[in-house]
Amino acid sequence: MRSLLFAVSITASSLSIAQGITGRWTTIDDNSGKPRSVVELTERNGLLHGRIVDLYDKTKLEKVCDKCPDDRRSERILGLEIIRGMVLDGNTWEDGTILDPETGKIYDCKLWIEDGQLKVRGYVAFFFRTQTWIRMP
Repeated sequence: MRSLLFAVSITASSLSIAQGITGRWTTIDDNSGKPRSVVELTERNGLLHGRIVDLYDKTKLEKVCDKCPDDRRSERILGLEIIRGMVLDGNTWEDGTILDPETGKIYDCKLWIEDGQLKVRGYVAFFFRTQTWIRMP
């Protein structure tokens, strides 16, 4: 009975972590501190993915990712999948990638929730940058 309760609690804990990160998040510009876009995080087949679903600068709604190096080249920024293949490891999603549509660069990525905000870390080797995204109401 104890092992059954333990298994149920572990499963429930994993589901609450996954559900806690899915949804819509506002990205914040590193330089200006202003909202930049809305990214929707969804889980499919145990992997987390993120797609740009809105842009605050409406003049960029038709802009395409002309610097993207892969299958996303020439796709519109609005609707672009920028986070791919994240795997849950404890309280952190990792082993996936994040695309910067401005530069076309793809980085390794880690995601976690801290104080109700999403921490998004893109990195290459030991060099990294961490952004804070805010959950949409």
